[in-house]
Amino acid sequence: MIKKLSHYIGEYKKITVITPILMVLEVAFEVVIPFLMGHIIDDGIKVGDMDYVIRTGLLMMLMALMSLLFGALGAIFACKAAAGFEKNLRRGLMSKVQQFSFANIDKFSTASLVTRMTTDVTNVQMAFQMMIRICFRAPIMLVSALIMAMATNRKLSLVFVFVIVLLGTALAAIVANAFPRFRYVFEKYDGVNAGVQENLTGIRVVKAYVREDHEIKKFHKASEFLYKRFAAAEKIVALNGPAMNLAVYACMAGIFWFGASIIVKSGGVDMQVGQLSTFMVYTMNILMNLMMISMIFVMLTMAKTSGERIVEVLDEQIDLTQPGSPVNEVKDGEIVFDHVNFSYSGNEDNLNLEDINVTIPSGSVVGVIGGTGAGKSSFVQLIPRLYDVTGGSVKVGGVDVREYDLNTLRDKVSMVLQKNVLFYGSIADNLRWGNENATEEQMAAACESAQIREFVENLPDGYNSHVEQGGTNFSGGQKQRLCIARALLKEPKVLILDDSTSAVDTKTDAAIRAAFRQYIPDVTKIIIAQRISSVADADMIIVLDEGKINGIGTHEQLLQNNKIYREVFESQMKGADFDE
Repeated sequence: MIKKLSHYIGEYKKITVITPILMVLEVAFEVVIPFLMGHIIDDGIKVGDMDYVIRTGLLMMLMALMSLLFGALGAIFACKAAAGFEKNLRRGLMSKVQQFSFANIDKFSTASLVTRMTTDVTNVQMAFQMMIRICFRAPIMLVSALIMAMATNRKLSLVFVFVIVLLGTALAAIVANAFPRFRYVFEKYDGVNAGVQENLTGIRVVKAYVREDHEIKKFHKASEFLYKRFAAAEKIVALNGPAMNLAVYACMAGIFWFGASIIVKSGGVDMQVGQLSTFMVYTMNILMNLMMISMIFVMLTMAKTSGERIVEVLDEQIDLTQPGSPVNEVKDGEIVFDHVNFSYSGNEDNLNLEDINVTIPSGSVVGVIGGTGAGKSSFVQLIPRLYDVTGGSVKVGGVDVREYDLNTLRDKVSMVLQKNVLFYGSIADNLRWGNENATEEQMAAACESAQIREFVENLPDGYNSHVEQGGTNFSGGQKQRLCIARALLKEPKVLILDDSTSAVDTKTDAAIRAAFRQYIPDVTKIIIAQRISSVADADMIIVLDEGKINGIGTHEQLLQNNKIYREVFESQMKGADFDE
């Protein structure tokens, strides 16, 4: 895990290395100050040598200033290195997620990915900052102070052995018990984030059904559960404070007792008052740095959990890989399904599509219909290789989709998904997702084909009109037509509409299809629809039923030869729903 995460230090390696060096220099100057203080007492004040006191005092001030300088520089460099590490790590996570296939994304919930890229990255960043600064400073100061204390009085320094053993045992027990609890808590954060995301995304449904109180209670229940688990983990960590306090006061009491005894019994020969003062300062340094080390252990315990969750994302094997020698040109829009089997789980005993055999000529209009769960969306998602087939092959332009460069294939296979998504910004910003260099004339032509041009140009700001997150300030039909216009700007060889005209009226639907035939006759058009009127004029209609092709033909042929199609047609003529 550490090796994986350290890769993201990147260009901040230099200051990451410099920071511990600065911490060593800070400690080197700081650890000398108590030694000089003891000499001021014993060799200056005690004998009345004020010149010695002044000289040594000035030297102490210089040491303090140098320690302050190196400490400040170390803090600045540590903050800069940690912030850079955090930036690179978030960028790496984002890049990895963007490479995920739909199958990879299905393994992680959206809320979980958000938690890993925010809370978990922040925990790791804080731990990294502590590692390059406090993790170097505290042990070095501890060892240096211990050596200086032993040099001051070796017998008295034996008190530290007892304290270190006591604290080491306590810390080991705390970390061993706290780590699994923190991991469990961070996993539950995902659930709380998922609840918040679901509530905000569906806020209109919540308000329409007057379920605000239900959602509040559900969130309070999740928060209360999280609070109890986090409190249980923190209770174990909280034992660190009492253990430290016990060690500090026991150590101080022991040093005062034994130190005073040594001074009195030896008459100041074995130890002087100044030396005891020096020893006490070193004692406080040792104990304070032991406390810092214990805090580091707690922080690293939390960061270890977060780091493992981050590495799970970074180590996720992407199942859609680029071929060794990719094809970078799509010749035409011909599509061939050759004995295709497909399962979301990859299990051939649980197929979502089974033995799909069909050839779709380039430039043709193809309708795909079927009941809920028939496999319509699965069928079209294999064309731009959003998923890989479990068996058989899908070819576009005579080439297996697995042999194409992914960007090339998806640039030429434009898909309007079943769930329409518009992004925060302007209409022009959203349309230029299809072509980032599109002119207003090109956007107008695409909107004309999608039957949305008049609406857009009548808005006060036209193509610069504001779009709320998710396009919530537009109706369902308007969002669908804007998404179609966006797809047309890619100038694709294949255009797939996955039930993307369900929210428009039949007249507008017919006008969109007529515009397709007029303006993009060479583009293969695949239209998934629930309404037979949306596909009745198609060159070919594919009827899917339970993941299998039940029939292929024109509207007239299927009315005569396909029972499912005929029953659906008759039911829709009577106003019934497709699934009925």
